[in-house]
Amino acid sequence: MKPSTKGRLHLDGRSLRLVNFARVARADVPPRVSLSTQARALMAKSAQHVRAMLKSQQTVYGVNTGFGRLAEVRISASDLAALQRNLIVSHAAGVGPPCEREEVRGMIVLRLNCLAKGLSGVRPQIADRLSAMLNNDILPLVPQRGSVGASGDLAPMAHIALTVIGEGDVDVGGRRMPAKRAWAAIGIDPIELHAKEGLALINGVQASTSMLALALDDLRMLIEAADQIAALTAHAIAARHDPFESVLAQARPHPGQAVSARNILAALRAAERRSPAKRVQDPYAVRCTPQVHGVCHDAVLSATRVVETEFNSATDNPLIFGEGRAISGGNFHGAPIGHAADHLAAVVADVASISERRVCLLMDPVYNGATPFLVPKGGEGLHSGLMMWQVTAASQVSELKTLAHPASVDSIPTSLGQEDHVSMSMWASIKLRRAVERWRTVLAIEAMAAWRASRLNGRLPQRGALLRAANTIGATHGSSLADRQLGHVVTALSERISELCGR
Repeated sequence: MKPSTKGRLHLDGRSLRLVNFARVARADVPPRVSLSTQARALMAKSAQHVRAMLKSQQTVYGVNTGFGRLAEVRISASDLAALQRNLIVSHAAGVGPPCEREEVRGMIVLRLNCLAKGLSGVRPQIADRLSAMLNNDILPLVPQRGSVGASGDLAPMAHIALTVIGEGDVDVGGRRMPAKRAWAAIGIDPIELHAKEGLALINGVQASTSMLALALDDLRMLIEAADQIAALTAHAIAARHDPFESVLAQARPHPGQAVSARNILAALRAAERRSPAKRVQDPYAVRCTPQVHGVCHDAVLSATRVVETEFNSATDNPLIFGEGRAISGGNFHGAPIGHAADHLAAVVADVASISERRVCLLMDPVYNGATPFLVPKGGEGLHSGLMMWQVTAASQVSELKTLAHPASVDSIPTSLGQEDHVSMSMWASIKLRRAVERWRTVLAIEAMAAWRASRLNGRLPQRGALLRAANTIGATHGSSLADRQLGHVVTALSERISELCGR
């Protein structure tokens, strides 16, 4: 997706990428979003096909029939508008806390890009409403729970569709208000949905995909930071450099392993020109870091391909092809998203686990070259140091193991058995978002422990990326090593993890 002018994105249904998605969802000043000229023309033509179907008295699912097991019921022309509205209000059945603002912005831009493909039978005016929601920060309140990722994320997307028709509640700049009031404030009247348009707004796993994409955006940064933090740990315990040599990666050429080894070795060599080589071998938690972190590098790349494919896919049902040919299928099914999210959750549990094992090493004077639990020298017994922070890391890893249980292996038939195999992609993506935050905490604890070990044993980095990382950690931690509450330090470090990436 290329911005046509600074601060604006034209969506064409074909070229949205993760970086542009993240800008729309997360930037403090997001780009203004609109349809490309070509997408507008394709949508207009697709809507024309739907009108022609109605005129010819064809029976087309979702256009002039009921939904799910009610698909055999023909709906009269006079009730088509009511059919679409009823679909939206009945399917807005979500419960629980609202999704985050960035998640909702992501859902909207993804559905907008899906409609931009011009295969959904929807007028450009519907897309304009979605653009107006983004550009005026009118964000529907979308409950987290209620989707099984089958005919799409029906409940979450129906809550977004409510706003399109001026119903339900929205968040405008942090203020809750009725959608109708929000539209009136910018001089826009409620819109009535035409045939097929309600269905086109909700078919697809844009809610699941938005959450997965945001987690991926975090993971791309966190795995880079994890390499640097692992390098800081290796430096602190005077680990050997040999396990990170390129010849090892060439002998087992997984791409992610090579990337991780290269990142770690570059950081170590910039900090110290020669390997300390005090031990014959270091524990696996250090020596096998490239192999474990490498899996995460590879998984992020693989999931990014899945997500960007989904970004630019038509997931509506039915889809309108050629000269008005309507085909019902299953493009709305969330299997690709659910499996990608589950795979990443398992990988995150593993990379967090090896990080916690490095934290444990850093507590041990045999490896840290200083004091048990990194207490101030001479303060053993009087001070507990980071004893409990390793426990906190362990608790987070234990939670991650539970979050790694795959959602995508589950299926509960719905809609009187018509939707008899579902993906649970929404829960998979929610779990992944939670997993990412727990890994962030574990990394912050490792970073703090590595800095304290280096401070105590006199091995603080003197140059390169590790020096910059150590300075960031030190400034956040403060100079005193005496016992005190450090929760705010861990929180602050977790929020500054991106500064430890070594870039």
